[in-house]
Amino acid sequence: MWVIATKAGNEPMSSGKRPVSVTAIAWLFVAVGTVTFVYHSPGLLHPHTDDFLVEATELLALTAGLFMLRRQNWARWLALAWMAFHVALSAFPPFHGLVIHLLIFGGITYLLLRPDAADYFREAGPRIS
Repeated sequence: MWVIATKAGNEPMSSGKRPVSVTAIAWLFVAVGTVTFVYHSPGLLHPHTDDFLVEATELLALTAGLFMLRRQNWARWLALAWMAFHVALSAFPPFHGLVIHLLIFGGITYLLLRPDAADYFREAGPRIS
């Protein structure tokens, strides 16, 4: 079922389509997860516990991005939790990147919780069982 909604500027928008903001954020998470996984993967040649944890968090970013593209609501929340985790990490001294992480988290939160994004994730999509 297609529902007609309006977006800014009173242009009609089909709520069945993925909002551009969701697409951009999802692909950003795919890119960040992939690039950082590859970047940190040499650490697995001489593994420490931290190396596995770093790689696991990068796989979570990749997973969130891929499943947001598949319209999975839980992936939206995973992306927000992943970003909140990075804000928490940057909150420890020496506070490297705290402000930028807060700004990015705020922007991603705003875009993923907007009504158009909420409608997109609320509609029936392919379910993973």
